Amino acid sequence: MLFLLAAMLALAWFWHDSLGARERANAVAIETCRSTGASLLDGTVSFRRLEPVRVYGGSLQLRRTYVFDYTRDGVTRQQGFVVLTGHSVDSVGL
Repeated sequence: MLFLLAAMLALAWFWHDSLGARERANAVAIETCRSTGASLLDGTVSFRRLEPVRVYGGSLQLRRTYVFDYTRDGVTRQQGFVVLTGHSVDSVGL
């Protein structure tokens, strides 16, 4: 019973943390598109990859990769990405 409760709490934490990371990635994608003159298509990012990584100091964190579609000319659809470790932005690409 205690194991089941711990598993449910861990799942709830992961879900909440993932929502926060997705909101952060979405904000970064919107700002990147705005600052480069591109238009974010579909209005949101999509989850692509999750991997555990060791960061400076040896602690374990989750690295998440999100992708998004954008256009610069209104015709050509291109794909960009946002990589987060925890909730910190590692890289953004157009």
